[in-house]
Amino acid sequence: MTTFQDLSLPSNLLENLHALGYKSPTPIQEQTIPLLREDKDIIAQAKTGSGKTLAFLLPLILKLDETEHFPQALIIAPTRELCEQIAGEANKLARYKKDVKVTTLYGGTSLTKQVASLEKGADILIGTPGRLLDHFSRETIHLGQIKTLILDEADRMLDMGFADDILKLVSNLPKQRQSILFSATYPENIDKLTKVILSNPQEVKIASKEKEVAIEEFVYAVDEKDKALLTTLKHFQPNLALVFCNTKVKTTEVSDMLNNKGFDVATMNGDLEQYERQEMLLQFANGSLPVLVATDLAARGLDIDGIDLVINYDTPMKTEDYTHRIGRTGRADKSGLAVTLCDEYGLRKLSEIKPELKAEKISTLSPNKNFYMQGEVATLCIDGGKKKKVRAGDILGTLCKDIGIDNKDIGKINVYATHSYVAIKRSVIKKAFNGLKNGKIKGKKLRVWWLG
Repeated sequence: MTTFQDLSLPSNLLENLHALGYKSPTPIQEQTIPLLREDKDIIAQAKTGSGKTLAFLLPLILKLDETEHFPQALIIAPTRELCEQIAGEANKLARYKKDVKVTTLYGGTSLTKQVASLEKGADILIGTPGRLLDHFSRETIHLGQIKTLILDEADRMLDMGFADDILKLVSNLPKQRQSILFSATYPENIDKLTKVILSNPQEVKIASKEKEVAIEEFVYAVDEKDKALLTTLKHFQPNLALVFCNTKVKTTEVSDMLNNKGFDVATMNGDLEQYERQEMLLQFANGSLPVLVATDLAARGLDIDGIDLVINYDTPMKTEDYTHRIGRTGRADKSGLAVTLCDEYGLRKLSEIKPELKAEKISTLSPNKNFYMQGEVATLCIDGGKKKKVRAGDILGTLCKDIGIDNKDIGKINVYATHSYVAIKRSVIKKAFNGLKNGKIKGKKLRVWWLG
């Protein structure tokens, strides 16, 4: 088995990879990292969850020039969530280097704040096509020194109609650069991008048989979808479930129904502000809200381990959408379940996009009437993060030593630039809340509030 040592990486990077828990490269990493280190242009096709983010970030961070004052790399991605996921990974991978600055640029957040951040400098720009173009037209980003261009989930960006925006951005980049395109699928119209953007690209394609085997797929013919959804959840009894709807309105309706039936539910759609989306995802990932009802907005860039059931409440419109949705489960070498609930229209649609799937009657399931998905933990938000030098260890220390919360009653702690979040067992959360409200973290009095 290949190890990261076999890829001839510097010792300080190997130490960081070990500290982050990376033991050996995935097939996409093993094949692309050597090519990217030789400055080759590549087109790589691999399923989501295959480790592609590390595959393109590791060579990029290795070759960053720490003395350069302008952005050296541009990463274009389809959604805010994917931009944040890539940025988080980049910051972790780059921590062995001095002062690597990663800046995210996407809609739904203050353009003024983004400009202020850009004025402090950036090595890596990560953004959605529309917002990047907006900054370029306002001359708030400098693209003249870009040495590496990465398009992540290019197929999704084409689906969303971003091809022209991408081509406008690329036309303003230096001709001498490395260009990298990653895609889960390879639609015909992707040639429009590859011919213009890449120069003599090497192609890497990772077979996905193992991935498909890991996900068991079921289709149920149903008349009443709400009732069928409850039956599905109560039969399979997952720890974390992701429910996909085709419209924003339907996500709200389904979430309200599940809430009324005693389930703890997060909702994610395009009507939410960025901070609301972040908090919904965070509460889903830490188990506070173990059901997430979402539009396809979440089908890409959502990388949460432990989702053991994906339910298509509405049948997706395309084969690619189906693939991306069910790809949210069965991650990190774990098995997963995918269920599609189909009325008559849904069955006709599914026969077009996935003809090999056969429907069973929902009556074959045996629901446990006493099963409800309720979070064992709830989430507290603290008005302090990296900018105030707050670390996860500081929060943990305050909770355990000062307030007397048992370590086993504390879940995930997430520290961001201005805020931190901590999951606490519901049985002791009142004690934790009052303790943080009346106490101090690192000698600082910080506001705290309860999400949900």
